[in-house]
Amino acid sequence: MHIPTHIAIIMDGNGRWAKQRGLQRSEGHRAGTEAARAVVTRCRELGVRHLTLYTFSKENWSRPKDEIKTLFDLLTTFLKREEAGLKEQGIRLNVLGEIDDMPLAVRQVLRHVMRQTATCSEMTLNLALNYSGREEIVRAARNLAAKGVPPEAITEETFAAELWTGGQPDPDLVIRTSGELRLSNYLLFQSAYAEFYFTDIYWPDFTPSELDKAIEDLNGRQRRFGKTGEQVDNA
Repeated sequence: MHIPTHIAIIMDGNGRWAKQRGLQRSEGHRAGTEAARAVVTRCRELGVRHLTLYTFSKENWSRPKDEIKTLFDLLTTFLKREEAGLKEQGIRLNVLGEIDDMPLAVRQVLRHVMRQTATCSEMTLNLALNYSGREEIVRAARNLAAKGVPPEAITEETFAAELWTGGQPDPDLVIRTSGELRLSNYLLFQSAYAEFYFTDIYWPDFTPSELDKAIEDLNGRQRRFGKTGEQVDNA
């Protein structure tokens, strides 16, 4: 089985998973955190070099305040609990998004764990937090303008270097759970040639074996990158 270099996941369906079971939405988010932990571990075992999880979007600020607090509490608890494990597995934590707009306690934990794992080199775990794909593109354009880069010197490569993912490869595979069939403002520039895998399974039920199925599905595809009749290796 060829393992993709970069997998990006839209972790969707926590609320519906909880509702289906007569539970509070917070329990769905709690179960989703455990699913994320298992998937991170599996990606590390498989040799995935980059994993990006859509954790909290700019649009999520419109959710009820109690739910937002629960999400941030779960995030800080997860990071504190997993810090040692990330270091042991050689996993570097990275954030895509505006950290400065996050609550103080969240910022402190994120920056602490990022410092502690900065030299880890086996895998990069990107958390898309307070993230917007469109704003990321606008930010990159503004950065280039601020640097005085002339228009003729702007290429896909120079532009990509200004994105939150600068220096990392584009995702080979984008997974979305819960049956929704859209990107939701996620990695818009980076996903130009990604393969997409949609599943009806709610995120808390997305197990490592489901991840394996998604990778096996990718292995059965022919990636062309816009080139007609030319097969490209999925590895």
